[in-house]
Parts: sequence; C-alpha cells; structure tokens
Amino acid sequence: QVQLVESGGGLVQPGGSLRLSCAASGSIFSINAMGWYRQAPGKQRELVALIPSGGSTNYADSVKGRFTISRDNAKNTVYLQMNSLKPEDTAVYYCNAAVATLSATYYHYNYWGQGTQVTVSS
Repeated sequence: QVQLVESGGGLVQPGGSLRLSCAASGSIFSINAMGWYRQAPGKQRELVALIPSGGSTNYADSVKGRFTISRDNAKNTVYLQMNSLKPEDTAVYYCNAAVATLSATYYHYNYWGQGTQVTVSS
C-alpha cells in the first residue's frame, strides 16, 4: 500500500557529495517523522538523520555539519544531502518513514526503503 523508493546512491571519492532521495507513494494520509539510517558490514544499523513532521532535525554526531536532511511534503519525499564524504560513510543507507494510510489514519506504520549503497573510496 505504501512504498519507499530510494535513489542517489553510488560511488564517490572522499570529499565528494551525494544526494539521496526517498519518495513515498501509495495511499498516504500523512507522514510523521522521516529519517535515514545506515548500516555497514559487521556494524549496527544507526540513525543518520531524522526530520519529524514538526520540530528540529536531528543528526548523528559523525555527520553533523556535513549532511543535511530535508523533506518536501507535497512530494512525500525526504532527501539527504551528503557533503565532505569520508570513507567511513560507506554503508547501505535506508530510508524510513512513519506513514498513516487513508484506510488507517490513526496508525503510522514504520516503512523502510530497500536501501541504497553509498561507497566512498578513491
């Protein structure tokens, strides 16, 4: 009923930039928080950035000053602008969104995107 489609991942050199996009589609009534997580092999999945429907954005300390999360509510899309990328940013990045559908407007289900690989390497 709801699908999150991610794009923008790829290979980039250290110091470079990437912009990830995640578009939610389907029978959407409302979207509360949206965020980006990442997981590297052998490591725990971690929250990278979070943007609630209302309130301040939140970032992991490791990406503060380099990454910017934003959203376009009219397009049901969340973005992650990643600048000054480092090799340690290499991971699979997952989009997450709490979405209420038209058939259950009271319930925000926690949806995940399929993940997109970001590789930072020379």
